[in-house]
This record gives sequence, C-alpha cells and structure tokens, in this order.
Amino acid sequence: MWYALATYETGAGTAPALVLGDTLYDLAQCWRDVEGAAPPAWAASVGQVIATGCATTLAQLASAASTRAAAGQLQALPVDARHLPAPYTPPRIFGTASNYIEHAAEMNTLLAAKSESSPYIFMKASTSVIGTGATVLLPPETEKPDWEVELGVVIGRGGRRIRKEDALAHIAGYTVVNDVSARDMNRRSDYPFKHDWFRGKSWDTFCPMGPWFVPAACVADPHNLSLHLSLNGEPMQDGNTSELIWNIFEQIEYLSSILTLQSGDLIMTGTPAGVGMGRGLFLKAGDVMEARVGSVGTIRNPVAAEAIEHNTRDCA
Repeated sequence: MWYALATYETGAGTAPALVLGDTLYDLAQCWRDVEGAAPPAWAASVGQVIATGCATTLAQLASAASTRAAAGQLQALPVDARHLPAPYTPPRIFGTASNYIEHAAEMNTLLAAKSESSPYIFMKASTSVIGTGATVLLPPETEKPDWEVELGVVIGRGGRRIRKEDALAHIAGYTVVNDVSARDMNRRSDYPFKHDWFRGKSWDTFCPMGPWFVPAACVADPHNLSLHLSLNGEPMQDGNTSELIWNIFEQIEYLSSILTLQSGDLIMTGTPAGVGMGRGLFLKAGDVMEARVGSVGTIRNPVAAEAIEHNTRDCA
C-alpha cells in the first residue's frame, strides 16, 4: 500500500504525520491508537525515521492505520496539505546536472558518450530548502531565475563504494524537488574558473521540496515516474525518469566512490527538458510553479521578489 510521512505545523512547533491518500494523521497519535502505547523515540521526526530505517514497522503501522481510518476510527488532522514544511532538512544535497539528453540539448550542452564520461555532480546548500506553499524569493542579483522539477532520492543506509546492483537497499525513499536556479549566476567572467554552481543554486528558498517523504517500498519503479512542471497553469516540463542518462543506481555508485553517503542525504537526480533557459522565459514575482513527480506527490510554490533587509544587529 502507498503511504508517506509529512511534517506539519502544530502551533508550538512541528511534528510528523502519517499520510494516507491525501489525509494526514498525527504519527504519535496513530501509534497510540493502533499499538496502544507511546511511540518510540525514533518516531519523533521524519529525519529520525529516515535515520533509523524502520520501514517494516512503519509499513505495518500504516496498514493498520489505513483500516482504522476507513472505519472512521482515526482523527484526521485539520491541515492544508498544500502548505506543509519540507518533510525534513537534508544534511547534504547533491544534484546531477544535464542528466536528460533533451535538457542538455536545450541548454546547448555538448555531452561526451556515456562510455567516456561520468555524472556531473554539484552541491546545493541545505539552507535553500522550503516546503510546499512557501514562497520562492528572487534575489535582485539574478535576472534569469529558472525552474527544474526533479525526483529527489533520500539515502537511508549510508555507505562507501556502493555498487549499483546494491544501491536500492540504500534508498530510504523519495520526494519532489524543484531545483530553482539562477542561470546568469552559474557563469563568471571575473575568474579563470568559468562556472560557479554554488551561487547559481544555493540562494535561500531555491530548493522547494516535499510535500512529503514516500518510503521506497511504496514506489514500484523509481525509473518509471512521470515528471511535470507548470508555470501559472501552463505546462513547461513533461518527462519521465526512464529517460535518465545516469540512472539512480549509477548516481549512487558514482557519488559513493568519492565520499561516504550518509543517512538523509538527498540526491536531485536531474531535470527533463522544458526549463526557462531553453525557452527564454524566466521566473518573475507573481508566478506560481507546480512540480509533480508520478506517485510521489506535488509541490506548489509562489514566487516573489526578495525584500532586502541588511543585518545590522549589534554584536556586543
């Protein structure tokens, strides 16, 4: 059965929720109702659930909770699923660039043959993460802010030099990511180093993510998920993860050959064609983006200009 985990605002902070269909239930209360006992410490947040890796226990809880919910025996949360915080904050975010042939073409990126190449990986700051419904703020430094719908892969069990044949066992689950990018900030002319992925990718609010975390067992085939993004209701991107140049398992193998992957790490696996750069169309204040990935979910984020406020706090 399909279920997910979300994070919701309680009024006094945040708490994890069990998602059944489009309905949210407080995870701790579900545990009490189904198991007749207080939940374990690892159920206190989605991040802790990912780190603990209790997928079997959660699946059993979700199954029992689904039966009770159908019988009207669980109290649903009065939460608007269109305005949820990110399910958790990844400790590290990795992105795979130019990982769809048609997207590489629209960006005028000349790719080497796959047999003569390896994935191009960049990192994005975790402080750029926001949830669905939150506003993407456009800094005045960029004139070409752009969108990129992507499948986000969440690492559960970490490791080094993970073989692609074993990679699925290291995936905790999936989420939707919109890799907002300042295209004109990705390049520099004031240094001999022509690319600056940090300043092109890591602005605050440039990583909408969510609406929830879907455990790996709930996605039959991560390499057959549709990818869609609309801008103000107009379709922009329409692809499928079956079109990835470097598939998810190959990305994990490559990344883990360089460093030890850790629980909670997020991999943005690449975006299909249809970004603004290829159309000569860029984000502006008042726009609304909606990004959807197959059976994983949909995130919706409005866009506004950043209000510049300088930090003048006295440090004394």
